[in-house]
Amino acid sequence: GQDMVSILQLVQNLMHGEEEEETSQSYRIQNLGEQGHMALLGHSLAAYISVLDRERLRKLTTRILSDTTLWLCRLFRYENGSAYYHEDDREGLLKICRLVIHTRYEDYTLEGFNVLYTKQPVIYISSAARTGLGQALCNQLGLPLSCVCRVPCNTMFGSQHQMDVALLDRLIKDDVEFGKLPLLLVANAGTPGAGHTDKLGRLKELCEQYKMWLHVEGVNLATLALGYVSSSVLAATKCDSMTLTLGSWLGLPAVPAVTLYRHEDPSLSLAAGLTSSQPVEKLRALPLWLSLQYLGHDGIVERIKHASQLSQRLLENLKNLDFIKTSVEDELSSPVVVFKFFQEYSNRDQTSHAAQASTIQHPIMSNERHIYDTFNQWLGEQLAQLVPASGVDVVELEDEGTCVRFSPLMTSAVLGTEIQDIDYLVDCLKMKIPVLTSTLQLREEFEQEVRRTVGLLYIEDLAWPGLGVVRYNYHSDEKNDDKQEKELEKINTELLKKLNELESDLTFSLGPEFGGQKNCVYIGMVTEDLDVSELVETIAATGREIEENSRLLENMTEVVRKGIQEAQLQLQKANEERLLEEGLLRQIPVVGSVLNWFSPFQASSKGRTFNLTAGSLESTESMYVSKAQGTGSTPPPTPTSSLAKQRLPGQKAFKRSLRSSDGFSETSSISHCDDLDKLDQRPPNLSPGQEQGPLEMEGAEEQKEVVQAKTDTEDIHSDKSPPDCTKVEDQGSQR
Repeated sequence: GQDMVSILQLVQNLMHGEEEEETSQSYRIQNLGEQGHMALLGHSLAAYISVLDRERLRKLTTRILSDTTLWLCRLFRYENGSAYYHEDDREGLLKICRLVIHTRYEDYTLEGFNVLYTKQPVIYISSAARTGLGQALCNQLGLPLSCVCRVPCNTMFGSQHQMDVALLDRLIKDDVEFGKLPLLLVANAGTPGAGHTDKLGRLKELCEQYKMWLHVEGVNLATLALGYVSSSVLAATKCDSMTLTLGSWLGLPAVPAVTLYRHEDPSLSLAAGLTSSQPVEKLRALPLWLSLQYLGHDGIVERIKHASQLSQRLLENLKNLDFIKTSVEDELSSPVVVFKFFQEYSNRDQTSHAAQASTIQHPIMSNERHIYDTFNQWLGEQLAQLVPASGVDVVELEDEGTCVRFSPLMTSAVLGTEIQDIDYLVDCLKMKIPVLTSTLQLREEFEQEVRRTVGLLYIEDLAWPGLGVVRYNYHSDEKNDDKQEKELEKINTELLKKLNELESDLTFSLGPEFGGQKNCVYIGMVTEDLDVSELVETIAATGREIEENSRLLENMTEVVRKGIQEAQLQLQKANEERLLEEGLLRQIPVVGSVLNWFSPFQASSKGRTFNLTAGSLESTESMYVSKAQGTGSTPPPTPTSSLAKQRLPGQKAFKRSLRSSDGFSETSSISHCDDLDKLDQRPPNLSPGQEQGPLEMEGAEEQKEVVQAKTDTEDIHSDKSPPDCTKVEDQGSQR
């Protein structure tokens, strides 16, 4: 065995681990506060209390359980209710299903599944409920999946996230006609996605009509503790059972969820597992018992009220923003705010899109929705990264698509969200909206420019949040696909490297890690001052430059290889000629040495030199005569590209110039006059087609002096003017 110090040290190492994990863990523990430590203390106290004698333990657990249940029923306006405390938030609904089965099937305890076989039970769940709920219930209850009926939401009237009551009525009637037994209905007071509340009043009437059990769950149940409660949520107090997740609402760690229910037969509750005769099981309520006393009624109401105020603050600010569409159930008291980026069309566009919508799923409309989903996914991730204290996340809704969700009742108590965080969130959203609108508007222009440009291939990737995806299309006569694919990858990789070296605000990347296209350049979000034509021209010119350099290297390699082979053949031929000139006797070791001593043979050294510029093989005979290596002809210039237009000082690449038209014409005229002056002062040894490049005029000082001296000499002989004056005039015109 090990001592306690070493065991606790091991636990500490497992808790903290690396430095990054230690930082995040300390951040969470720092936000717990005393109420969090009080909840954690309840678990250790429960373990200590469990070792008391049986009678004292029974009295203590009964007091803790009765107090906690009474406080929760009063706090959430649920009269004459019982409570079941559980770790998994789905476990309460599971126990309720067993209770209803025991209640509706009197012989279930004796005959078991035979009773269910004769009359199959049906559990009705909304299509907006959390995923996997129906399957989890069937797995735990041992029922087939046919026992779960998913009820669609409204399609014509009311909220698109509320259960369709009329359709539910028809489904129940059909099941009754087929000999099935409607057992239980799971309704939502705050759907997991959009936070909408079902029409609980009408659903309760329908359940009473068919003798069904009504269970309600959702985040909006927290508002029952407030002074003002909307009528739709207040109807939940008349349901048969409800599940409360107080841990996330109040920011309490490791506290159990609570299911409140009403039932008159305690024996059936015991058979279903809602109550227990074991005193230790009742100690689950101890962390809540301590936390509720620490917070008090006012503290609990204040936390829930603060979360509602955060959502209202965000909703008021979103109303004043363009291109933002909100989806809330009640603008006066909605604890969940769902919004998305959406750009409205003009009247003409609305008419055309309405005509398209009348047809069956027009492909343009589906692509457009996919693009908006991608942009909203990027927006939600950016906001969550910039303002982590806000707790915003991305949610997928059936009708609205991808949206950004703010649910402070689930996150604000844990993250410590304040009003300042909401204001900062709105400021960040204001900064991102122009980027989204500009990128969305320039995507089509970028696509058209790429399709018009030779050598570039536009890749349509609707899942990429950015300007677009482009590939430099490498044309080769190679029939080997693998070699051509490697060359294409090499060119596009080098192209990406060159683009990232430019001073611009754009982001160039290889795309997402999974699911992206290969050998492409992905361009991220852009601003409205982007010059799309310059960007596409630069990509094409850089790709051509890389391709030409690659081909030049390949050609040079081939020329060198052939030159080496030719040099080997010529040297071999020269050796054979030398053997014929020397004779056979000189090749014998001893005889040859004596013969060379008496009659030396003057052999000429004939080597070979390879001219890379001309690609020809030459003799080294002239080199030995002149004692110097010949320079040969001047090599051809390396192909370069004019990557971008002339920019102003401090202006980054791919930015539209903000100069006025007068200033632009004046600058153009001045530059044109400068070009004429440079043409007049061209050195006499250069022809009109051999002008000096900018690097030669700026970098080679000695060559400038030589050219200047020649110009001065010619001016002296022609005009007979003083050389100093000519030199000054030439320098001024050149400048």
